[in-house]
Amino acid sequence: MSTKEAAPRPSTWHRTSRWIRNHLVVAYGLAALFYLFLPIAVVFAFSFNKPAGRQNSTWNQFSLDAWRNICFDPSMCTAVGLSLRIALIATTIATLLGTLIAFALVRHRFRGRALTNLLIFLPMATPEVVLGSSLLALFLNAGLPLGPVTITIAHIMFCISFVVVTVKARLQGMDPRLEEAAGDLYANERQTFRYVTLPLVAPGIAAAALLSFSLSFDDYIITNFNSGSTLTFPMYIWGAALRGIPPQVNVVGSIMFFGSLAIVLVAQLAGRARRKA
Repeated sequence: MSTKEAAPRPSTWHRTSRWIRNHLVVAYGLAALFYLFLPIAVVFAFSFNKPAGRQNSTWNQFSLDAWRNICFDPSMCTAVGLSLRIALIATTIATLLGTLIAFALVRHRFRGRALTNLLIFLPMATPEVVLGSSLLALFLNAGLPLGPVTITIAHIMFCISFVVVTVKARLQGMDPRLEEAAGDLYANERQTFRYVTLPLVAPGIAAAALLSFSLSFDDYIITNFNSGSTLTFPMYIWGAALRGIPPQVNVVGSIMFFGSLAIVLVAQLAGRARRKA
């Protein structure tokens, strides 16, 4: 009778190298997440700092004063409110127009479609300095006074491109057989769009809206060219950096981050509950 020899046990170096290969992607992912969220953690931590001087760059003492008195400087809260209003208006208009453009580019064939796709990408590829100076020249030639209106128009212009790209990717990933099945079940075009197409595209539209809001709220370069004497929150931070950024700025940043995170989590939980139902 032939006896089957036992396989030799892998060496320690072989087992270690295999474990590293199996977990290397996870380690890279965790390192990337740590790198991305480290600045946010620093901003959140220093919102509880009581600086010894004007600069809030060295930890001195734990304090809740910044959270209790966010509007210690009325001009900061005014700038935050203006940035929020501009971001909401720009997001609403850009999301509506960008979604319609994305549907036209994906669902229809028309002359100039390739050129339209190219033009949509141009604002994303153009440096913000060039974009801001070009818009400034346009507004000056048109005789528009620089202020909240010109800022809103500029934000709508560059946010549309991001909305189109995001919604377009969602539309291209949809299964057209779902809409065909709705038509086979005697649903008209309006019913198909309301009960099939729109729910499937809604996550992409929501993601595009959140992206547009973030881009509009924290834009500085294009806003600086077209703001005139108007002061938005990013411009307030730039001016405050010369004399020392107060911890209340970190409070506003923390509120915006956790507010956006809460919206995303609520949307994910709602989608999971809808799928289970």
